Amino acid sequence: MKRKRKHRTHGIRILTVSDIESKELKQQVADKTLPPVDLVLSCGDMAPEYLSYIRERIDSPLFYVKGNHDIRYTPNNPMGCMNIHGRIIQFKTLNILGLEGSMWYNGGPNQYTDKQMRKIILGQWFSIWRKGGIDMVITHAAPRHIKDAEDRCHIGFESFIKLLNTYEPAYFIHGHIHREFQSGEERVTKCGSTRVINTCGYNIIEV
Repeated sequence: MKRKRKHRTHGIRILTVSDIESKELKQQVADKTLPPVDLVLSCGDMAPEYLSYIRERIDSPLFYVKGNHDIRYTPNNPMGCMNIHGRIIQFKTLNILGLEGSMWYNGGPNQYTDKQMRKIILGQWFSIWRKGGIDMVITHAAPRHIKDAEDRCHIGFESFIKLLNTYEPAYFIHGHIHREFQSGEERVTKCGSTRVINTCGYNIIEV
């Protein structure tokens, strides 16, 4: 049974990071010039020490999913951060689903075929229904054909498109596709009612 979320969230500022350690962000965190944020989300390929540093200095919850290069993570590292792969976490009024990894390309860690990823998503249907839908999805890889790439490592998941069409989250935030952006809006692609956001580096969104 499908259950689409009636989004009622407001007034939440979220810092999102992935792939590239930003010297600008690190300086803002050190100088305490970063605007206050309620939550930090990491979309993968971040050194655990970097995430622990942000979590400690900002003192807000930090949820993450692993990227295909995250091979040094342990249950206690990054310290103070929560892995939400294959889980739905509620933060205030937000229901957030996390999905790690990239498309399978060489058999390394945190790589999945589209069939495997589809099975993980299907395994969440009851939780999604019970929680009344999802507001936000964070992933490492992009959805297929939404500014992904054509090489095997960076191709997006078709199963993510099915997820968007079925549950219509307000936000889908990913990394993995390295790009430079001049503004927050350059990061955004609309897919139906969902804002798909590439957070390579870092980004701040107001929900």
